[in-house]
Formats: sequence, structure tokens, C-alpha cells
Amino acid sequence: MIINHNMQAINAHRQMGSNQVNAQKSMEKLSSGLRINRAGDDAAGLAISEKMRGQIRGLDQASRNAQDGISLIQTAEGALNETHSILQRMRELSVQSANDTNTDDDRKELQKEVKQLTEEIDRIANTTEFNTKKLLNGDLGIAANTKDVREVGELGEGTYKVNVTTQGTKGNVQTAGDLDTLNASSKVTFEIEIAGEKKSISASGDTLDNLVNSINEALKKEGIALKTEKATNKLKFVAEEFGKDAKITVKDSNIKNLNAGSVLNLDSTEVVVKLEKLNTDGRTYSEVVKDIKINNDIMEYEGTVIKLDNTKLGATGDVLSFVVNDNSANLHIGANEGQNMSINIGTIDSNSLGTAETSIKEINLESSKGADSAIKVIDAAMKQVSAQRSQLGAFQNRLEHTINNLGTSSENLTSAESRIRDVDMAKEMMAMSKNNILQQASQAMLAQANQAPQQVLQLLR
Repeated sequence: MIINHNMQAINAHRQMGSNQVNAQKSMEKLSSGLRINRAGDDAAGLAISEKMRGQIRGLDQASRNAQDGISLIQTAEGALNETHSILQRMRELSVQSANDTNTDDDRKELQKEVKQLTEEIDRIANTTEFNTKKLLNGDLGIAANTKDVREVGELGEGTYKVNVTTQGTKGNVQTAGDLDTLNASSKVTFEIEIAGEKKSISASGDTLDNLVNSINEALKKEGIALKTEKATNKLKFVAEEFGKDAKITVKDSNIKNLNAGSVLNLDSTEVVVKLEKLNTDGRTYSEVVKDIKINNDIMEYEGTVIKLDNTKLGATGDVLSFVVNDNSANLHIGANEGQNMSINIGTIDSNSLGTAETSIKEINLESSKGADSAIKVIDAAMKQVSAQRSQLGAFQNRLEHTINNLGTSSENLTSAESRIRDVDMAKEMMAMSKNNILQQASQAMLAQANQAPQQVLQLLR
């Protein structure tokens, strides 16, 4: 028998300490509801669950980002709704002014309202904001650094230039005979056919200069891209556009040396250009697209609309250089790096809306012809606004699906993280009950073990 080392008591004490620790851990898990309260509880599980927590919080924030994006889109679309209403009113005024029941004074009054409506479109474009960010002035758009590039289409960021590869010509042809001497009744009727479309014009004049002016007025009224000039006592027809062939027939004339039935063929050739983009070396260009035919001074290719310098189109070489900047708003709609969505909103002001040749800022209702032309310009502007609103609607619908997807992903990840991190309360209660009983039993056994050395005293009696 020994008393210095009571092995039974030591063993009982060790077991009691272990039971106390286990009971303490069970109480901690039950009070926190978590299976892992520190790295020591489950080192690998802690690392995995923390990574999941980061994903979950990222997904939830991405969902809020998408909701903010929808708010931005709705702000812009609401402003464009009013722009649409203004354009509808401007179109109504144009149709009204085109009617010759109006006097010149009437048309001036109509033009006053159009001017105010145009200024309101500009005000909406320059003041519509979301969180101090301007939405419709081009700050969130993809645009070139020059107004000559009306629309950039799908070009993307970069430096570009347009090169003429084939020279174009504007045809001209002149009549035969001497027309210097005309009388007061000198009249001529032409039939002009361009690209299969025929139009008739009539003109008169008592001198060749007056006849030239009369013909030019008739050409302008009919919207024919030709002009006449006086050339050594002859009539000279000159094309105003490249690539527009014209057949001019004298239908009926009382002018000497300009007989009815005479046919003048005016041949023009098209300009061919290629679009190039600056390479990463900053010195050489690579071809984006070639053989774009230019009939006038407007280049159109897959949504890209560029107004070129008409004086340079007849010669080979660089016609226009420009830089495209992408200022689209990036919405971070994912939990991880690079999970972005771009939203771009073009410039919706009076200078940007309209046809490639004319903006709504330039329309003038003070003449019947001007009002008639304005209808086409406003129709083009309305089409642009409709396209922008349609794009914004597409962005919004996409973001709504994004929000639904983010919510589903967050829910599933939360469920997975819960299985790792959360404690099974019923199971842990069972463990705590067991540990409490073992703790009480170990205390009783320690008490019994402490009594064992006292048996030595029996030997001393």
C-alpha cells in the first residue's frame, strides 16, 4: 500500500477534468448555437465556413448593388419618357407648320414653341442625376472625342482613323450649243432620274444667269442633289454627292440649242474607305473593316455613323482620326472580382438627336419645306430615344433576374455554411447531459479514491 501517489485519485481527477472541459464546451455550443466557436473546435471547418461567409455577404451586397442599378436606370428612363413626350409635341407642331393654311407669322409662333421645347430637352439631358451622377449628358456613354462621329456602334475604346482607299468623283455634264441669248419666255422642263427615282422640274428665265438660279431653286425644292452652273454660255449640271449617277432628259423646251429629247448622262463614282484601329504599339494601325462605300459624306457601318469631310473624300489618305472612350457605369453584381455589368447611356440632347445630317436643334418651322423636313428629323430623334429606353428596359430586366439569382445563391450558400458552423441543439443537449453525469460520477469516484489512503491507519492501531 502506498500513500504518496494515489493513482486512483489521480486517474479520477484526470477524468473529472476531461468531463468538465467537455461539459463546458457543450454549454458554450448550446449558448452560442454554433458548433465552431474557435479554430480549435474544427480548424478546417472554420476556414471553409469563413470563406462561405465572405461569399454570402458579397452576394447580399451584390444584390443591393443591382437594386441601386435599377434605381439609376429608372431615373434615366423616367426622364426619357418626358423627352419622348416633348418630341411628340414637336412632331405635331411640324405637321401643323407644314400645312400652307398657316401664314409666315403663324409659323414663327410655332418655331418659338419648338425652340423652348428644344431647350427643355437640353435641360433634361444636363440636369438628370442619380447620386450626383449625370445620366443623359454622355458621362455614362461610349462616345468619340469629336462630334463628327455621330454614333460609335460596337467599336469600343481605342484610337481610330478612316482612310480613303478609292477616290470618288462628283460627275458633271454640260449642254451643247450657245445659250447666251434667251428671251423672256425661255422655259425648260427636265426629267431627272437618280438611282431609279424620277422627278420632273420646270424652270424659266430671261437670261442664262436667271435660268440657272431658277433651275437650282427647282432642284432644291425637289430635294435633288444636283446644282447647275453657267459654263461658257452653256448649262452645266454638277453632282453634289459622290456615287450618284443621274440621267437628265429635256422633256419640253422652247430654248434654242436645247432640244427636247436630249439626254445628258452624269456619272459619279463612289468613295471607298477603310476603318483602322491603333495597335498596342501606338504606331501602327490594324484594319477593322475595309471597302465601306460612301455615297455622300456619311459613313455608316454596323451602328457606326461618321460625318466625313466632303472636301477630302475625293483623295486617298486619312480623312478623319478620332478616339472612342468608354465611360459606361460598371455595376458589381457578383461576390468576386471581375463580376461586373456595364450600363451605357448615350447623350440625349438636341445636338445628338436627329438624322446624321441634321439635329433637332437645327430644325426650322418657319417655312413649309423646313417643317416638312423637320418631321423626318424628329422621327429619327424619336427612334433614338426609343432605342435608348428599350436598352434601359433590357438592362433593368437583366438586373431583376440577377437579383433573383443572387438571392438563390446566397440562400444555398447559407444552408451549406449552416451545416458546417451551426450546432445540432438536440444532439449537443444529449452530449451535455452525458458530460454532466460523467462529471458527477467522476467527483464521486475522486471522493472514494481520496478515502483509500486512510486504510493505512488501520495498520497503526
